[in-house]
This record gives sequence, C-alpha cells and structure tokens, in this order.
Amino acid sequence: MAKAPRSGRSKTRLCPPLHPEHAATFSAAFLRDTTENLMSAARLAAPDVSIAPYAAFAPAECEALVASALPPGIRLTLADGTPSMPAGIEGFGRCLMHAMQAMLADGHESACVLSSDSPTLPTELLVMAARHLAEPGDRAVLGACADGGYYLLGLKAAHAAPFSDIAWSTDTVATETRARISGLGLDLIELPSWYDIDDAASLRTLLNERHGYPASHTRSAIDRLGVQRGLQEPVPIAVLKNPA
Repeated sequence: MAKAPRSGRSKTRLCPPLHPEHAATFSAAFLRDTTENLMSAARLAAPDVSIAPYAAFAPAECEALVASALPPGIRLTLADGTPSMPAGIEGFGRCLMHAMQAMLADGHESACVLSSDSPTLPTELLVMAARHLAEPGDRAVLGACADGGYYLLGLKAAHAAPFSDIAWSTDTVATETRARISGLGLDLIELPSWYDIDDAASLRTLLNERHGYPASHTRSAIDRLGVQRGLQEPVPIAVLKNPA
C-alpha cells in the first residue's frame, strides 16, 4: 500500500520529532525498501511459488511520484477506494479492498495487502505468506503488528468482511479483522508479529533493531538526516513473537 511521499501529507505522526520534508523522505525510503524486499521474496520463493510485486497507490494524480520511488519491475495499481464497495467498508478499508480486487482481477489466485511502514520486515515472512496462500482451499493469512494493527493480510478471494466495520488506525484492527475472518469460517494462519513505524517510539525501535530486512534506503535516510542524534532513548518492543 503506497501513499505518495509528500511533505506535510506523509508520515505526519512522525512530526515531531521529524520535520515534514524529512518524514516524506522516510516515506519514500520505506516504500523503496518494502518493494525491494518484495522482489527479494519473489526470488527466494521461486520456483515453487510465484510472487508478483505490486505498489497499490493513491492518490491517482500522484502515479508518477510513486513510480519514481520504486525499483524496476514493480507493477502499479490504483487503490484510492473510489469504486463502489459493499456496505460497511469505509475509510482505509476502501483502499485495501480496492487493491485486493485489482490484484485478483489481474488473474492471481491470491493476493496480499502489505504495509509499506515496515521496511525491515523479514523477507521470510513474505515467503511464508505466499506459501500458505498457495496451498489448496480458501484461507486467510494475517501478520499482526505490536500496536494492534497488521502489516499483512492475504486472501484467496475478495471477501468483504475483513474490511467491513473496522475501526481503522486503532489498536483493535487486528482483533476485529480476526473476528470478521472467523465469521466467514475461513482457516486463519497467523505469521509472527512485527512492527510498523508510525510514531516516535517505533522510530526508536527502528534505530535500534538489526534483525530484519537490511532496508538500505531507510538506513541511508537515517544517517543522512541525522535522526539517530535526536532519538537516543531506545523503546523496547516485542517483535517476531508468535501470536498467543
């Protein structure tokens, strides 16, 4: 999920400690690392499982700006939530559903919506999601975040329920999504948890974490902007824990 990296409109919850233009720089770096990580996952999963990397972007007029932040080989698909949606799908859920519909309409047997706010997500978690979805039978794959959201949701059909009546941007998103999936009677496979970067505490976690994907563009932005100097206090956060 790729929001165009624009000053004053990208990663605003990181301001402060970041300036708006620096937050936009991080947004672009996160997007570049996330999509390069997808390409690494595609290489790692082949030839057993095929992964087709996408950037589902918004708003529509920023396609060129989003494309400029991507490596070659990433497909672009609009996901601004403008098409007609089933009742109950509102806010960010419309964008997620739009992306899911678009990828499945391209002929894929399954699709994942993936946060671009987790640039250090271990590549093997992406491969795990793809392998679970490649197995026979309808199912869902969820990768929860430590803050109560999720970094990945994978489906084999464009079910509306996982995006319906969700309190987006709250700490209940993953819990509510699990409940919607349970209501469909789908098998749910949960990946180990990770974290996304959307506030000062999670930015400190990024500065002190070295276990995931290397995220070279994000690390370069940290060094270039001198972020480490302004955020010395580490904030511990549980990562790579299996769900209870």
